[in-house]
Amino acid sequence: MAEARPVEKGPWIEDLEIGDHFVGYYLAVDARLERFRDPERGHFLRLRLVDRTGSLEARVWEEAEEAAALLETPRVIKVEGEVESFQGQRQVRILRYRAARQDEVLLEDFIRTTRRDRAAMLAALDEAVASIENPHLAALLRAFYDDPDFRARLMEAPAAKRIHHAYRGGLLEHLYEVLRLAEPLMELYPELDRDLLVTGILLHDIGKLEELTPDLETDYTDRGRLLGHVVIGSERVGEIIRRLEGFPEELALRLQHMILAHHGRYKWGSPRRPKTLEAVALHHLENLDTQVNRFRELLEAARARGLAWTDYDRLLGRSLYAGDGTDLSAEERGQAE
Repeated sequence: MAEARPVEKGPWIEDLEIGDHFVGYYLAVDARLERFRDPERGHFLRLRLVDRTGSLEARVWEEAEEAAALLETPRVIKVEGEVESFQGQRQVRILRYRAARQDEVLLEDFIRTTRRDRAAMLAALDEAVASIENPHLAALLRAFYDDPDFRARLMEAPAAKRIHHAYRGGLLEHLYEVLRLAEPLMELYPELDRDLLVTGILLHDIGKLEELTPDLETDYTDRGRLLGHVVIGSERVGEIIRRLEGFPEELALRLQHMILAHHGRYKWGSPRRPKTLEAVALHHLENLDTQVNRFRELLEAARARGLAWTDYDRLLGRSLYAGDGTDLSAEERGQAE
């Protein structure tokens, strides 16, 4: 039975529109003081308000230093605010705020979770591990996927702080989706080493378990900031390989190359570009899933607000077309009505 809601949460981020005056509970993150253009005015506070439906830029214009002291670390606050338009996008002007009490909120309101069945996805990954015929790769995978701590963390971990699969269970979902995307590719290109590609898929992002914190608000660990998940993942795989007797040196090189090259380009944080068939396959499969998830998240947020276009995305360098609703399936039209 679901836990009873202690108090009314207030409007969800995805439902807030320009002109709305509202009161609600939100997770305040990324708070930082910035100077006004007029130095005599001092500082204002810039932050984001977050709930499980999305996030929204917000500002505290007065007594910003006091607000910054309260919001130095992410915390849930009760907000009275107004939604304004800034450069064509929604932005909240915070009028009043206070720290939320523990008995006022449910943490699940502020933590987004994958919509897929996490147990079913983990079972699919276990099935893939069991299908590996190469004894060395099979032993390597079991060293990870038979570890209860690894499994528990994989069930909870996000795949990123913001860009893609940035929610509870997001890393598990990403591995599952890339695995499924690989099936027709391996059928089309039988020259791919199936065992090696599947192993690369299942291990390419394990460094994210140490790069990111699965807390109320995802952030980077010190190790994540200094090394990044690509290097961390290669190191972890290398450590286990050295414990396995007789693991072929060339096979280890090919696998670690896949991990180091899976971002594909230097400017995307890839220490190496793909130089093997399995490495280039992994890169494009992984990037395809990343980008489709990213586009889907942006488009769903726009459609939830009844918009035909998304807000301008600085990283993508464009807005995305969400449609006018006439291309929705019958089921989606029924949900929207």
